[in-house]
Amino acid sequence: MSTASASLTIRGIDVEVIYKNIKNLHIGVYPPLGRVRVAAPHQLDNEQVRLAVIQRLPWIKEQREQLRSAARQSTREMVTGESHYVWGVRRRMKVVERPGRAHFELDGERLLLYVPVGTTAERRRELLDRWYREQLRHVIPDLIAKWEPVLEVSVPQWNIKRMKTKWGSCNRETGRIWFNVELAKKSPGCLEYIVVHEMTHYLERNHGERFTKLMEGFMPNWRNLRDRLNEAPLAEEEWV
Repeated sequence: MSTASASLTIRGIDVEVIYKNIKNLHIGVYPPLGRVRVAAPHQLDNEQVRLAVIQRLPWIKEQREQLRSAARQSTREMVTGESHYVWGVRRRMKVVERPGRAHFELDGERLLLYVPVGTTAERRRELLDRWYREQLRHVIPDLIAKWEPVLEVSVPQWNIKRMKTKWGSCNRETGRIWFNVELAKKSPGCLEYIVVHEMTHYLERNHGERFTKLMEGFMPNWRNLRDRLNEAPLAEEEWV
């Protein structure tokens, strides 16, 4: 039996429903900001899924609030002692105030920020965002070049932006792929999974059975990488 999907809005919450050949209904709440996805047996209809979700609303709202609280932690003062994730590794930041060009450097397990005296926290955050984008721009072209011959597709254009609810997106009409700047904080394998995921949308628009089979053929461990991505820390954390 084929996989089907539906989009429901339940008590103001958007819910993605995937009907599968499974016995039990499963509800998941995923980063960055609490996307709700339901895996449901084929024998259930939308109304039965809706009732099941309503019964779990207190838990869903609690999970969403935890994720959003974690996301809000990303606003930091950008001072020595804070930690920031780079390619899945948590690094302690050291701020060095000195004249000259403001920039970031990696030094072992440390993330060094060189800035002129008096640089504001807002400006430091802008510099970090720019640096994360640079990291992605160095890596993504090689990943696309690696997978284009495998998928037998060509990526005409791609870019990076900050997205609240997705790690990536693909516009099949224009061919443009967008990558979330937050991916620079995750492990390299997670980024590669998103690259393959979005490129697979050139072949299949929806997340149905055909999409799943394509992903399994291209990247058999894609589910593990997806789970690692969704379980990874969302934001900077203080060292304790």
